[in-house]
Amino acid sequence: MFASTTMNILKVHGYRLQPPISHLPHPTTPATYHKFMLSHVSSTSLILSSRPQYPISKTNTRVSEIGAPLWTQKDGQEDNAGSSEDLTMNGEVYQKTLRLVECAMFAALGGLAYILSSSLAIENYFGCFFALPIVFSSMRWDIVAGRKTMVATATLLLVLAGPIKALTYLLMHGFLGLTMGSLWRLKASWGVSVFVSAIVRAVGAMGYVVMYSFLIRENILALITINIHASATFILSSLGFLAIPSMDVIYAIFGTLLLLNCCFFVFLLHLLYALFFTRLGMKASLRLPKWFARAI
Repeated sequence: MFASTTMNILKVHGYRLQPPISHLPHPTTPATYHKFMLSHVSSTSLILSSRPQYPISKTNTRVSEIGAPLWTQKDGQEDNAGSSEDLTMNGEVYQKTLRLVECAMFAALGGLAYILSSSLAIENYFGCFFALPIVFSSMRWDIVAGRKTMVATATLLLVLAGPIKALTYLLMHGFLGLTMGSLWRLKASWGVSVFVSAIVRAVGAMGYVVMYSFLIRENILALITINIHASATFILSSLGFLAIPSMDVIYAIFGTLLLLNCCFFVFLLHLLYALFFTRLGMKASLRLPKWFARAI
């Protein structure tokens, strides 16, 4: 019954059944076999041609549009070219990395030299070199690099030696080096640079005295002014003057002496650092006085 139903369905759709190859008589000669294969291929093609054709709607053949790819080979080549240009000697990424590395090295050198000098009690002999890394970073790169070197050195001292050493370095050497480096970077004259740097050094020295006065619970500034008052009174009495100077005069004398001391110290730093930078081949970046330029 199943076979008869299947044949009826095939007849309805227009199919004609052909006997299978196994039921057909087998050829005995090559010529007969060739004719047999040709007749079988033709019958198969007739069966396929008699298959009903169904029309395909054009609306069903619409293909969705494909958007443009997010990444193309050209864009990848441009990105690789841009990254390779950044890694060259004059690339932005290379220069930023080099500046960061140099600032870290100068900060480590300055912090190590300060710790060793303090530990060996030779700080007074090498105190003129503690501001050199900050000035060098400012002259080689920019003012921001000098500030980063100062902050990195103070942070290193804070971790290794405590807050007292870090504050002492900032007050006595850090701000002085940053001021000198900034003024030299801006091509300021030596007169302005020495005067402003001396004021910064004097303010730092006053802060140093106030900090240690707070730590030892003793007014060191009052002791200094009292000694200056006693010395001035002794000198005036030795010269035959019976006048006693007031405290305002003592403060003025103290401020003047402190400023003169800082001016001499900063002027010597200018001479030493200018000679050092000149030997390093950075003479074009300096604004030297004519007499010093002729002398070197």
